Amino acid sequence: MMCQLHPCKNDSVTPPTTDQATNEATDQAANQAAGPATQPTAEDEAWLTDREQLAWRGLLAMWTRLNAQLAREMAAESDLSMADFSVLVALTDTCAGKTRAFSLADALQWEKSRLSHQLARMEKRGLIERTECSEDGRGQLIGVTDAGRAAIEAAAPAHVAAVRRLFLDALSGEQIDSLAEIARVALARIDGTTVIPGLKEICTEAAATFGSDEVDDARV
Repeated sequence: MMCQLHPCKNDSVTPPTTDQATNEATDQAANQAAGPATQPTAEDEAWLTDREQLAWRGLLAMWTRLNAQLAREMAAESDLSMADFSVLVALTDTCAGKTRAFSLADALQWEKSRLSHQLARMEKRGLIERTECSEDGRGQLIGVTDAGRAAIEAAAPAHVAAVRRLFLDALSGEQIDSLAEIARVALARIDGTTVIPGLKEICTEAAATFGSDEVDDARV
């Protein structure tokens, strides 16, 4: 009768040769000397794994090159820089078209000096206006002008088309949803909030500052 997985009870098993026995003993000794599987050291954890490097550096390269291309196309298609466009987007997202300087700096994540220089340039070109808030002494109010609205409305279609052509059109619906979820998780880890600047919170502030009627009338 043929045995399947194990030798039959009455069958003899050929003993290992001297060389086989020596090799097995050597391997066993080596394994005992090596000890249990080593755990990652502090030095290992100081560096990204190959998998993490691929994801992280890919993200940085994508974001850098995408922003650079969008900036080139913005300059070619309009009279706005990406910095101009970012300010105008933040302002036109505020319902009343104006907000406090510190709220604008927070939405853009810009240093005070950078924002001040950018606003000065845009004010000279008539894209925004700055007024002092005399009621509560909380600094300047920054507002978009008619010229600023006209400029962003003219630039936005080409910019949206570029975002779709260079990025979104290459993704499936599931990938876009996954990207949104990744952004939500990362934002929560960074500062504990998943709010994306531009809508709900600043609209509430605008309503309190300018009145709900003015907010409703000015929303674009």
